[in-house]
Amino acid sequence: MQLETSVKIILDKPIRCHEIFKPNHNEVMRLVLTNGVAGVGKTFLVKKFALDWVDGLENQDISVVVLLSFRELNVIRDEQHSLLSLLLTFYPKLEKFPAEKLSVCRILLIFDGLDESRFSLDFSNSQLLTDVTQKSTVNVLLVNLIKGNLLPSATIWIISRPAAANQIHPSCVDRVTEVRGFADAKKKEYFWKRFSDEELSSRIISHIWTSRSLQIMCGIPVFCWITATVLEHMLNTEKGQELPKTMTDMYSHFMLVETEVRTKKYHEGHERSQQKPMETYGEVLLMLGRLAFEQLEKGNIIFYEEDVEACGLDVKEASVYAGVCTEIFKKQSVISQKQVYCFVHLSVQEYLAAVYIIDCFTNRNTQVLKNFLTEHNGDSPLEDFLKNPETPKEPTGLHRKQYRNHP
Repeated sequence: MQLETSVKIILDKPIRCHEIFKPNHNEVMRLVLTNGVAGVGKTFLVKKFALDWVDGLENQDISVVVLLSFRELNVIRDEQHSLLSLLLTFYPKLEKFPAEKLSVCRILLIFDGLDESRFSLDFSNSQLLTDVTQKSTVNVLLVNLIKGNLLPSATIWIISRPAAANQIHPSCVDRVTEVRGFADAKKKEYFWKRFSDEELSSRIISHIWTSRSLQIMCGIPVFCWITATVLEHMLNTEKGQELPKTMTDMYSHFMLVETEVRTKKYHEGHERSQQKPMETYGEVLLMLGRLAFEQLEKGNIIFYEEDVEACGLDVKEASVYAGVCTEIFKKQSVISQKQVYCFVHLSVQEYLAAVYIIDCFTNRNTQVLKNFLTEHNGDSPLEDFLKNPETPKEPTGLHRKQYRNHP
């Protein structure tokens, strides 16, 4: 719905990526805030900008580009750093760049994924910092950078999902931009280019246009990939079966494809005795569902090893579950080789969280349901909920509340 609303807004002025810091008239463009819904291509935009700069194609008036992600900053959030030592932690080669040059050259600091932050930005009571060698916590450094107390000559670019963007005080922002994903023509172009079989592309596009929710969601590139994966598999191997028209149906089929097809490919060449039974993959999905649910309740969309292991998943064993844990559940190494995990898209996390709640309901996991009902349905007794003949066999999903880090 956010995507559809954005597409209908036509009064805003389009802006090309490499012109994002070019001022209008005599304006100062110190801090730019770019937002967009999950999976719409914000990080891809940042990497494209940085690559064009490295290749000498655009923005050559910028001397230094420093890209920092909040998923990495989370790892050192409790450590004491100066701005200089923070930069050297992630980019040791900047050691050859004297501290006094930071204030005279044009440096661009990009902070990607504000919605993934596990610390808060306090613009009212933070310690004042003006020296790049003065130490404090990461959140204090960021507040002083954003306010212009620290390194006022720097240009700052912050990337966020909409619900987290309000953490940045409006008085500090010079320009707001939005990544809106694929328009209808680009959606169709994606599927025409994805498949060499024109008939297959045509059937997939026709089906997507029969469902408003699928058509809207295909504005997100990663959802185009999920949709293409599911529909290609079903049209080629499950002919005659009704194609999914809802988000729930699409993700249900996506899980089946990823567990059945991907694991089959992974085990080709292995002894049959070494293969995991499908029941095991079901257990893994439920563990992932528990992780998805518990972290949504905390407002987290990025997880660390301790979060994953707390839900019964062995992070070392996870690589064995090829289909489940490479396409649905992503792993990335950050600073000091610490592992960071996330679902391929926020809506996949929400889907698995709902599956987990359905399983708790089916198997009468009363403690989880009792906690869930207490928070979302007030003081309604659990016994009444379980005995109520009108209780749906499949709850429609989680009540969406405003999390600090995402809607």
